[in-house]
Amino acid sequence: MKKYYIMSVKILLTIGLFTLLSMIVVGQPSFPATPDPAPIGGGMGLLALAGGAYAYKKLKPPRDE
Repeated sequence: MKKYYIMSVKILLTIGLFTLLSMIVVGQPSFPATPDPAPIGGGMGLLALAGGAYAYKKLKPPRDE
């Protein structure tokens, strides 16, 4: 029983350490003031809509004709 307790404590400490480190580390630097960054969004909505339609088509039950 003690073995499982020590293992769970190690796992919880590891998760806590990674959580704290992820708050400290910056994954992407800030963008420069000029030139303005290109907008992202127009095509992403269409891709999400197409993916949803494809998933609906694959997941709906077949019709009995």
